[in-house]
Amino acid sequence: MAQEEFKVPLLKKKYYENCPGCKVDQMKELQHGIPIRQLVSIWIVVLCTALPISSLFPFLYFMIRDFDIAEREEDIGYYAGYVGSAFMLGRALTSVLWGLVADRYGRKPVIIMGTISVVIFNTLFGLSVNFWMAIITRFLLGSLNGLLGPIKAYAVEIFRDEHQALGLSTVSTSWGIGLIIGPALGGFLAQETLHKHNDNDEPCDDSYDALEAGSQKYSKKEIKEENKPSLLKNWPLMSSIIVYCVFSLHDMAYTEIFSLWAVSPKNLGGLSYSTEDVGEVLAVSGFSLLVFQLSLYPYAERILGPIMVSRIASIFTIPLLQSYSFIALLSGFTLTLVINCASVLKNVFSVSIITGLFILQNRAVDHEQRGAANGIAMTAMSLFKAAGPAGGGALFSWAEKRQDASLLPGTQMVFFVLNIVEALGLLMTFKPFLAT
Repeated sequence: MAQEEFKVPLLKKKYYENCPGCKVDQMKELQHGIPIRQLVSIWIVVLCTALPISSLFPFLYFMIRDFDIAEREEDIGYYAGYVGSAFMLGRALTSVLWGLVADRYGRKPVIIMGTISVVIFNTLFGLSVNFWMAIITRFLLGSLNGLLGPIKAYAVEIFRDEHQALGLSTVSTSWGIGLIIGPALGGFLAQETLHKHNDNDEPCDDSYDALEAGSQKYSKKEIKEENKPSLLKNWPLMSSIIVYCVFSLHDMAYTEIFSLWAVSPKNLGGLSYSTEDVGEVLAVSGFSLLVFQLSLYPYAERILGPIMVSRIASIFTIPLLQSYSFIALLSGFTLTLVINCASVLKNVFSVSIITGLFILQNRAVDHEQRGAANGIAMTAMSLFKAAGPAGGGALFSWAEKRQDASLLPGTQMVFFVLNIVEALGLLMTFKPFLAT
């Protein structure tokens, strides 16, 4: 007797009529090709929060000098480090709170609040008349600008799986560029991505009728609360955050040191660049980052995986950084060409590392905990980044005073210390520390 074959229809996803998250999921199902409009909106918004961090460093050296708070030119780096650290200290104190707000009320309110804080407090910082006003405005800007964590969660949730790496790549690219902001934020972020299901809501289709006819009925909310894991016990998440913090410390210290080094005089091992010269180098690096991250990185990540891309970038960073002290011996067009190439490579490597860790962090948690997870990451990263400018400025000032040392004189010691931090981060990308 022939066995009867039963065909079970494929179940479609259940959507709720008044749920903004469900609307986003429906939109994702209808997506064809690369979602350019969402990429552009994310790029512009993240650029807003990147500006306060990256834009001050080219002129910070001269700003501190004009405050007349440093007794000697070699001491300017110390005070510049405090100003750079104030932003990250403020963000470290509030990032978890902003992540929880984003999970509870949606990504949009936090993104709007962060954008407004940039306009207000970055303007006040530019109007600072003394050192302490600069410190306070930077601290308040960091405290109220909590959009980076929610925007990373948004970048994962708004795109289909095959485009999520590109979405996070856009976040890290615009963060790395930090040069230009356009006025057209528009309404592209109007849809929130959180799922809000009321008990009285009816699904848009009846594709789960067979399951709902079962004899056992459970409260989805209760099940979700019972099964929700602790973020602090999620080692894949926490290990990626720790590695992320180490590389963030390195990148923030490098950003501070590069600008101080570029504008410092030749006799102290610098380039004697003006703020316009530094701006040109950053502009070239920013454009190159945009091209690389939007064209090459998604393919490299797909072939090699985020961890391998991060490791390769970290390995190449070490000899590149150690060559900076010798680049300062060049002059004229040769110096311009070499320093631009070196800056492009360094920033491409840095953003590739950070993007890979962004991907790991967001893959380690589910949708409902993503805002809080990114808040924890921002808090930890901000603490490390707060130490970056202060430590980098102090290291730079100390190194300038040892030009005649027999071992790693002047800026050679600066870039050697940066490489130690980079090497530590590289070692931490391997098992058993980093769980993937």
